[in-house]
Amino acid sequence: MTKSIILKQRPVGTPNLVDFELKQLDKELNISEGEILLKSTYISVDPYLRGRMSEAKSYIPPFEIGQPMSSGVVAEVIASNNYNYKKGNFVAGILPWKTQQISNGEGLQKVDKEKAPLSAYLGILGMTGLTAFLGLHEIGKPKKGETLVVSGAAGAVGSVVGQIGKILGLNVIGIAGSDEKVNMLTSELGFDHGINYKTTKDMKSAIQKAAPNGVDIYFDNVGGPISDAVLFSINRFARMVICGAISVYNNTELPTGLSVQPFLVKNSALMQGFIVSNYADKFPEAMKHLATWLGEGKLTYKETIVEGFENTPQAFLDMMAGKNKGKMIVKA
Repeated sequence: MTKSIILKQRPVGTPNLVDFELKQLDKELNISEGEILLKSTYISVDPYLRGRMSEAKSYIPPFEIGQPMSSGVVAEVIASNNYNYKKGNFVAGILPWKTQQISNGEGLQKVDKEKAPLSAYLGILGMTGLTAFLGLHEIGKPKKGETLVVSGAAGAVGSVVGQIGKILGLNVIGIAGSDEKVNMLTSELGFDHGINYKTTKDMKSAIQKAAPNGVDIYFDNVGGPISDAVLFSINRFARMVICGAISVYNNTELPTGLSVQPFLVKNSALMQGFIVSNYADKFPEAMKHLATWLGEGKLTYKETIVEGFENTPQAFLDMMAGKNKGKMIVKA
């Protein structure tokens, strides 16, 4: 029996469980020549999926109503009629939310569970790690001794960005949503300072106190008031790396905030958004750095793993609500 999770309806505001539907297919899956049968092992849930649940124009087409959601998946090859794959291989790629499915193998990458835990290929050794490395390296252009501020610092990307910053000799400040997360950043991941935005009444002053010499690089995962507060501390020629804006993804009205132009002009600062595929030609180089640092123990990663394929929608909702530490993954 194959199960799938489809988008039942487009959410208005904050997504809800009623926007998803679990479906069962009793038909046996039979592979043809050149095909492989996959069994999902781990499923990634990510903030960008919220955008695909809406019809708004974006860099990637929206999900279709009545069709399965999709994201990064690690799957096991349980049958093969494709000479490139053998039964027992594990692969990673963007795949539909199904317990089992047929693939021709295109767009899949073999992964080795002997070199790293399989879940890592959805996180530190997958799009998460690549996003962190390439966003910081290509746009942030870090220089030793500079100050880096990371919002959403306890999340999948943010927690890696901060660690890379420390490896490169930066002073790193992480912004997160609980004392527990802030403690994780400073005591386990090596961040120099942490700020709990939920208990801090004046974020502008808190950032200025943590970064007395100003902010050279801001890696933005959240947008909204937190990012507004950072603007008051940016230095001349600061670089702001816009990776996400999770604080406004569920808004039903156009968000309002500070006008960024005066801050950018008077500081000759750069603000640039990106998606990781912009730098696809640099993936091998980035992966080499990540794997090396991981092997040397300079880089670690945090995961929140939810058990059960049917719990994938709830895991997504929990991730959007900030209930995860590091990468949120479902073990199917």
